[in-house]
Amino acid sequence: MKKVALALTLMSALTAAGPSVAADLPKISIVVFGAPSLGAFFSPVIKGQKLDEKNGIEIDFQERTPDAYTAQFNSGEFKVGGSAALLTVGLADVRGVKATYLFNLFDYWGAVVTSRPDIKSIKDLEGKDLAAAKGTTNYVMFDWLARQLGADTNKFSVINTATPGLVGYALADRATAVQLWEPAYTTLLSKKPTIRTLDLQIKQSWKKATGSTSIPYLGLAAHSDWAAQHKDLIPKLYATYKQAADWVGAHPDEAATLIAGKGGPEAAKAIAELIRANDRLGMNVTPAAKLAKEIKAVYAAGKSIDFLPSMPSDATIYQGPTQ
Repeated sequence: MKKVALALTLMSALTAAGPSVAADLPKISIVVFGAPSLGAFFSPVIKGQKLDEKNGIEIDFQERTPDAYTAQFNSGEFKVGGSAALLTVGLADVRGVKATYLFNLFDYWGAVVTSRPDIKSIKDLEGKDLAAAKGTTNYVMFDWLARQLGADTNKFSVINTATPGLVGYALADRATAVQLWEPAYTTLLSKKPTIRTLDLQIKQSWKKATGSTSIPYLGLAAHSDWAAQHKDLIPKLYATYKQAADWVGAHPDEAATLIAGKGGPEAAKAIAELIRANDRLGMNVTPAAKLAKEIKAVYAAGKSIDFLPSMPSDATIYQGPTQ
């Protein structure tokens, strides 16, 4: 009986010790877009592999639609954003929201798809309806690219919808075309391989305009006051995401299963192929300070199409330690 009592006491002590260790970790609430989106790409990997806990933090991911994300991050309801599109951070800055881009996660890639045989180019969308998440930076960058190809984007009839709805629009052919990005694009192709993709000439247009092919697009941002008060946590965040990206690259099939979630085996297979290629996914976990020139080029593109009324301040590019 004494042995049984001792065993029960030890089990009770171990059970009590487990949660207390987790409870001691600094908690960071991060708002992200709902799946499928790049903002939700790493969160199931981070939680599934417990990379946050391994780096001494506990992340609470909260999913929102793009418009709700922007409103709740800009208001300060969430101090850290994991779907931080660069131009959105820049726009917040010129509107008086003090935020800083901590590090990049993905470079830009976007697409326009259609099932209509009469649509051959982006310019053919003038006077037609286009389903898109208009509140996202991906759409703003598409707007810039479309203008480089001679299209008048003011003549597009945009049906604004949340990112999860874009695949449904394309599958049901409810609009002339749909503007979307990864991983929704790969998910769509796995379900409707006959859909056509219009050529945006992304790299050619960007290189012609800026001399570079790197387009920082989406990463992690924080309110400047939070970043100043939690300088010790930012390297932990960076390590968590960097390890997630490395793990995804090394384990594409296992990662794809986590990322696809309820999408099923076909979606998981397509995402695994996307990870292996990385040309459309564009994983590029890099501190913002190392991409300052490229970030300013993105700001200039946003200003050229009047998305940004003025150039954002240099303070939007985080200069503190991330490693």
